[in-house]
Amino acid sequence: MEAFLQAIERFAAASNAPSAEQALAAVADTSASLPLDNLDRLERRIRWELSAAKPAHAGFWSRAKPARHLSWLDLGNADGHVRERTLRSLSAAPNALCLALALRRLNDWVPEVRAAAREHLPGIAHSSAPEHVAEALWAVLCNVASWGRLGTPERHTLDALIAFEPVRLALYTRICNAATGPATSILVQITRTPVFDPWLHTLARQAVQPAVRARTLRFLLEGRAFWFAGRAWTWTDLKWCEGKYEPVIDERPLQVNYPRQQLLETALRDAAPAVRHVAAETLILHLPSFGAQASALATILAADRSARIAARGRFVLAQLAKANCPA
Repeated sequence: MEAFLQAIERFAAASNAPSAEQALAAVADTSASLPLDNLDRLERRIRWELSAAKPAHAGFWSRAKPARHLSWLDLGNADGHVRERTLRSLSAAPNALCLALALRRLNDWVPEVRAAAREHLPGIAHSSAPEHVAEALWAVLCNVASWGRLGTPERHTLDALIAFEPVRLALYTRICNAATGPATSILVQITRTPVFDPWLHTLARQAVQPAVRARTLRFLLEGRAFWFAGRAWTWTDLKWCEGKYEPVIDERPLQVNYPRQQLLETALRDAAPAVRHVAAETLILHLPSFGAQASALATILAADRSARIAARGRFVLAQLAKANCPA
């Protein structure tokens, strides 16, 4: 991090184009290994370093043109005009950090900057290495649900980047193999569109994280993908002007369909209790649809080593006994 900040200082203080290019290359080299887990803090630090290097006579109201040429570092500039011009001047990104800063402009507080991001991000991404695009998307998708200025056009831009074949494959591989991290929340954001639908069954069986397998299995068993879409105000008492914000869940039907019983049997063999718990809930909710197989499935659940899953299995057996279903 220290080498990265020193490279920014040298770039901001460069007096001619050759020295600026040399300093910018050093910035790109030192930023390639930076973690992208706190982009907001990193962007604010870049903004501070650039503003601290301004000449003393360049006040807030100064309209003087910057002495140096624009670079991807100016995606975090405090001036919205500079951020917009930077987006319109970039081509291929040198690393994932550059792309992540560009993606964050879809939530920029200046409408013109968001418009420039919608227009130029697809070209920047297609000119960059797919692994860099996938890493940048990984860094922003886990926080995109909190982006208050992300509208439908910006969401379509993100979806188009995810649908790009090499990027989609890289994201799928990372979600499937990730042992830790926000893989589940990123999967939920991606499944807002059907680009991952053909791979959901594989993820339900092979993903390393139990939370990913459980969420994917729930999508498949319910035949729909669903996600948190914000909060809406609901009045509880108009007389006293009382109300509260309640979560809004949006959904879409999946474009794939697998037999529910086959999915349930796969879940019952899973080593993770979180996945088997999804199977138990599904059996309770859709008990009539399993017919004669319900008793066998409930018996497996009742013998589960997890106490709460076994309790659900016993509950299903009791319900079957009441209905005089065949044991």
